[in-house]
Amino acid sequence: MKTLTLLFTTILFMTGSRLFSQTDEVILLWPDGAPGALGTADEDKPSIKCFPAPKEIANGAAVIICPGGGYVHLASDYEGDDFARWYNTLGISAYVLKYRLNTWDNKKYQYPAQFNDATRAIRLVRSKAKKWNLKPDKIGIMGFSAGGHLASTVGTHFDNGNVKSNDPIEKESSRPSFMILAYPVISMTTSYTHSFSRQMVIGADLNMELANYLSSELQVTSFTPPTFLFQTNEDNTVPAENSVLFYMALRKAGVPAEMHIFENGKHGVGMALKDPTLSVWTELLKQWLKHRGIDIK
Repeated sequence: MKTLTLLFTTILFMTGSRLFSQTDEVILLWPDGAPGALGTADEDKPSIKCFPAPKEIANGAAVIICPGGGYVHLASDYEGDDFARWYNTLGISAYVLKYRLNTWDNKKYQYPAQFNDATRAIRLVRSKAKKWNLKPDKIGIMGFSAGGHLASTVGTHFDNGNVKSNDPIEKESSRPSFMILAYPVISMTTSYTHSFSRQMVIGADLNMELANYLSSELQVTSFTPPTFLFQTNEDNTVPAENSVLFYMALRKAGVPAEMHIFENGKHGVGMALKDPTLSVWTELLKQWLKHRGIDIK
């Protein structure tokens, strides 16, 4: 029965069905206003868009998805909602993060606003684990491009929560159980740096201390979560060296990691459904998740 259900839901996903997102419930991360908010408009209100897995195949795992967009916009369709629906076919619940952004003229949000939004999203989902039938130790994070930088920052600067906080959400750990990074921005200090993302998250005036702090390859420890990396050699926007540097740091720290660098494919390919070679990366990811102990049928 589960096999038939999975096949049916996969077909629906491939044909663009809205089966798993009929309500697309959106939850504000801070209902009373985000810390450091510069206004009260929608852009000042970080949130998660909820895609709970179908009960028939739900396995208790969850992924917070950070779309890319250079820290100035969010590719929330092909690097957000589409992946959330794909995760649903695997029995995994997904939550697409709408984090605060900067503007091209550098007059909006920089670090730590986006970092606070992403860590809050993990804490929120983990705090709802019992209510949403999730496993607290199976809550990961995924990020694309600049969203990959954000996800990797969370994975290298998490904390165990504040037990003294009056907010029950803040008592939860912000450590992702695993990380999935697709063509991520990683370094803020090398020749491989995506300078625009760096400027948007750090500012026009380069603060080297902060740049080092936000260079994820320099912040890896043995406590960094297991990581899956996907990249293409043809990517001239965010060079593959970003992923390589992070993989090497993970390897040195003894952190379980898997990296796939495909020869062809430009930046921002998403699922690459129209490319029969590149599109296999999601199947590789599926197998990696199973290896990490997620019960995917």
